[in-house]
Amino acid sequence: MRNGAKIKTAFYIAYVVIIWGMCWPVYKYALAYTPPLLFAGIRTLLGGVLLALFLVPQWQKIEWRKNWKIYCIVGFFNTVIFNGVQTIGLEYMASGLFSVIVYLQPVLVSVFAWLWLKESMSFLKIAGLLIGFLGVAAVCRDGFTGKVSAIGIILALITSVGWAFGIVYMKKTSTQVHGLWLVALQSILGGLFLTGAGFLKENISDITWNLPYIACLLFGGVLGMAVATTLYFKLMNTGDASKVASFTFLVPLIAVGIGTLFLGEPFTFSLLEGLVLILISIYLTNHPSKNFIRKKKVHAEIN
Repeated sequence: MRNGAKIKTAFYIAYVVIIWGMCWPVYKYALAYTPPLLFAGIRTLLGGVLLALFLVPQWQKIEWRKNWKIYCIVGFFNTVIFNGVQTIGLEYMASGLFSVIVYLQPVLVSVFAWLWLKESMSFLKIAGLLIGFLGVAAVCRDGFTGKVSAIGIILALITSVGWAFGIVYMKKTSTQVHGLWLVALQSILGGLFLTGAGFLKENISDITWNLPYIACLLFGGVLGMAVATTLYFKLMNTGDASKVASFTFLVPLIAVGIGTLFLGEPFTFSLLEGLVLILISIYLTNHPSKNFIRKKKVHAEIN
């Protein structure tokens, strides 16, 4: 039974990491057939509605009057910023490179959790932060020389910061709301906003409703949003979130590999250098350490 649970957990982690890694080149490929805002909105809305359908029997747990602000804030950062800015940014940069910068998110989560949630900060995490900034600098070198879009780099950083803030805010408010309804409603609310913005800014007739586009839409909405996000929450709820966090460094590696092999995206030395540094950074910030910087709360008690 114990071995069976371990196998199930390993399967869930592998699914989430692989699907998230595949999402970046898949979304990049889909942009040949659709405007970015409409694609981000429709796929996110689709995933949220599908998840909500399974949760209908528990609709009383939404408690909208009490928690609507939480749903809206999380929807803005985890859906509008993460999915919307991400999809626009992919128009300016290769999917692999974009994912490398965005996956500074675990590093930023560590900082925000330390500052906001008073969580401990280890010396390994500090080292990881410094190495992570060096990695971003290495990746950005091509942007300064014109080989990579500076706008793309800025959008990737906005995506990463917004996603990190949204995750920490979710953790801070996790005891106040039903977790799965939070995932569903953030996707529905954010998806409606992005779709509405797409209708105002873009032309729905520019969507090419062919098999490749529909396949990308279903992949993102069903596998990437509804299933992967639900499994991620299940892992967090069963105490396996730390394992997921330590394995997410594989996501940009998968994205870079798929983008290089199937989309013909360039793989430069600066990208390789930045990728290695960022992977080291993410690993160090998720590696357990006994040497902790004392929390501010403890500091105050001592004084």
